[in-house]
Amino acid sequence: MDDDKDITGRTIALVGLMGVGKSSVGRRLALALSMPFVDADTEIEVAARRSVADIFSDLGEAEFRSGEHRVIRRIVEGPPTVLATGGGAFVHDGTRALLKSKAVTVWLQADLDVLVERATRRDTRPLLRGQDPREVLARLAEARYPLYAEADVHVMTGEGAHRDSVRAVIAGIQAYYSGKAE
Repeated sequence: MDDDKDITGRTIALVGLMGVGKSSVGRRLALALSMPFVDADTEIEVAARRSVADIFSDLGEAEFRSGEHRVIRRIVEGPPTVLATGGGAFVHDGTRALLKSKAVTVWLQADLDVLVERATRRDTRPLLRGQDPREVLARLAEARYPLYAEADVHVMTGEGAHRDSVRAVIAGIQAYYSGKAE
């Protein structure tokens, strides 16, 4: 692939644990590729007219995942975007199948120490409330990594600049498309 435009024909869905940088990297990736950026959690909050934390608290995770699936379906059936999914979206069988059929999926992964530091910067993570963040993230990693591994592209991120992660994502997607052409 000689040109980034060759990789913008489908939605690029970023998956991974909370704190890995799906929204931060996603915004910069969208800018680099001249694509719109959509944060699934923001879209869910707009559709539900309430926060993700309130949905979790009042309706439970199962109802949240059902609404999340509907919102992600609407997004991926529209024009190509860079989509930052919630950490658990790709764990839902239906949402994972939908993303794999309609988007290029990119698993962003980072070391546990980096995730803990980032995920605890704000108190907006319903799965971390009242619990040890390291323990929760380690448990989520163990359960979710085998599913995230089904993503089309895998990129390790770290404490470096977001631009480095963006370059790695673009290179990974280009390699993915090059491999598909063979």
